[in-house]
Amino acid sequence: MKMWLLQMARKFLFLVAAIIVLVIVGAFVLNIWSKELTEYAFVPRGEFVEQKPLDQNAYQNPDMWFSRPGIGPGTGPENGPENRTEVEQARATGDPARWQPAIRGKDRALPSPAKPADNFAVFFLHPTSFLDRTKWNAPLDDAASQNMARAYLRTMASPFNRASEIWAPKYRQATFGAFLTDTPEATQALEAAYKDAKQSFAMFLASVDGETPIVLAGHDQGSLHLLRLIREDIVGSSLAQRIAAIYIVGWPVSIEHDLAALGFPACAVPDQSGCIMSWSSFAEPTEPGQILDAYRTSIGFDGKPRGASQILCTNPLTGGIGGAAPAAQNLGTLVPDDTMLSGDLVPGAVPARCDDDGLLLIGDPPRMGNAVMPGNNYHIYDIPLFWKNLQQDVTNRAAAWTLAH
Repeated sequence: MKMWLLQMARKFLFLVAAIIVLVIVGAFVLNIWSKELTEYAFVPRGEFVEQKPLDQNAYQNPDMWFSRPGIGPGTGPENGPENRTEVEQARATGDPARWQPAIRGKDRALPSPAKPADNFAVFFLHPTSFLDRTKWNAPLDDAASQNMARAYLRTMASPFNRASEIWAPKYRQATFGAFLTDTPEATQALEAAYKDAKQSFAMFLASVDGETPIVLAGHDQGSLHLLRLIREDIVGSSLAQRIAAIYIVGWPVSIEHDLAALGFPACAVPDQSGCIMSWSSFAEPTEPGQILDAYRTSIGFDGKPRGASQILCTNPLTGGIGGAAPAAQNLGTLVPDDTMLSGDLVPGAVPARCDDDGLLLIGDPPRMGNAVMPGNNYHIYDIPLFWKNLQQDVTNRAAAWTLAH
């Protein structure tokens, strides 16, 4: 009996040792080949399929917009029984950008209605929500990516909910894998997505009163398309005079190689209009190696490699370039639940300081949800981290534009 037990113990120890070796080897492989494994998981293998152009009047259809005037906030009779949960209401028909979260306290406060403070119109391009590797561009009827985009808008576009108008189009976005490769197919996918974004912007301009100031905002892929839109259609045009503020969030902008081509300065003070706010959030200790490597080998808008040039970092807690601010200056971080469709505002939760590379550091990793990326990258939470400050920031800049004009 003892001999049997001894043999079983040895087998168990061998099994444990084997598992430890597998874990170590697996971690080593993931560390060395993480980029290759990510590409394998997300980059489409098939050829790029040319997108059929949208009808010229496609964006006249209200169904082509997640947010636009005329869409209710999602709390009306169309959402069914009054006892429906907040998450169920969020999934029902309504405008995700008009959501107003509650402020967390001793007793959970009820959300106050988001009343437009000033007459300004927001054009918001949502980030990448299509992860499928079977296609290079998201079909407009893809339920999974559409639902994720709506969830993103609920937490990222809602800080702009005091605007008189918010417009957020649906577009055939490039899949996530298109950002992991430099193949011609990836370039074609981004080009196809941009055509939709540009077409929707034309409809936005045709619909908004010609005297109304405009705020441009986006995140991730949305920011990338906005940067091109600014360079090709806005810089040097009469439209540039109507831009109250620009929010290029979650996408790096080189101060040396990009900013001049955009035709707008970085925001230096909180009450400045006609300027650019931009940041990318990392908790500490930060490990941005792969992000910075990709940035440094990319080509700037001036045709030169971005190299070690500093990334534009405007601090959403101070409203200016660089600098640091304690958590006490954070008026409210939107801490979402796992659905990204609900959450509360928590004042004083997160500080912010710009480092020498131009990354926005937020101190110890805050508990925000399960979408934190490797290297303490809080990319998905770039806007929710500073929700209430951003709401105040855009209102101040729109008011400053109005006073100046």
